[in-house]
Amino acid sequence: MDSRERIIRAACELFARHGIRAVGVDTIVARSGVAKMTLYRHYPSKDALALEFLRRRREFSRSWQAEVERRNLSPEASLLAVFDALGRWYRQADYAGCPVVKTVLEVEQAGHPLRAAAEEHFAAVREFLRQLAEAAGVRAPDHIARQWHLLILGSIVAACAGDAGAAPRAKDAARAILAQDGLRPRRGRRRS
Repeated sequence: MDSRERIIRAACELFARHGIRAVGVDTIVARSGVAKMTLYRHYPSKDALALEFLRRRREFSRSWQAEVERRNLSPEASLLAVFDALGRWYRQADYAGCPVVKTVLEVEQAGHPLRAAAEEHFAAVREFLRQLAEAAGVRAPDHIARQWHLLILGSIVAACAGDAGAAPRAKDAARAILAQDGLRPRRGRRRS
């Protein structure tokens, strides 16, 4: 593995576990086993390294989305299957919450590149959810996508706090949302 990849892997592991602001460049250098000058040759700043980390987290997010799509479920079942995919992530031994959520909490400055990258990540997740909701034929797909996103964020935090049932409970809440008047799928659509 080349030095660039060793650096980003070390940074990803550290940022995911501790957050971006809590991890110093010296810690990344020590974990990766490269010289500080080598790190700065590949990444001119810690923020540049953090942006690459957030890009890779977007790839991770696409992986659970692809898992939902691969299951080839009905559109309604796909909406609910989001919580099954997330539940598998929460049960991983190295689960430490969502680094993108941590970034939003750490970087308060509007327009900061890290904050913007985190917000873009959230917007992409909501767009995926909106597309699922639209395919399911709900009357307000954007509204459902935003509600699903809130359930996801809440379940991420609950799972981080040790709630082993966070994903199934979020799925139950999502099912209840779909059952509400005004949010039911349009006629002709099958419900899961």
